[in-house]
Amino acid sequence: GLGSARLGVVVAKKLAARAVDRNQLKGVTREAFRMMRVTLPAYDLVVRLSSSLGALEKSAVRAEIEGLLRRLPQ
Repeated sequence: GLGSARLGVVVAKKLAARAVDRNQLKGVTREAFRMMRVTLPAYDLVVRLSSSLGALEKSAVRAEIEGLLRRLPQ
């Protein structure tokens, strides 16, 4: 079985054309996950961008990810 939660991040070029934008989104997502990892159940999680980000700030993206992680069933 799993000992702790694991994370995968998928960002399509179609939704974030620049590599720097894709990498920044992945980094923000991984950091939010890392900070909350001890409170998360032992799941394999995949975060997938479903629509273009536009001009969202990193703090807004992080808040959205943290909100989604808090909604996971314990």
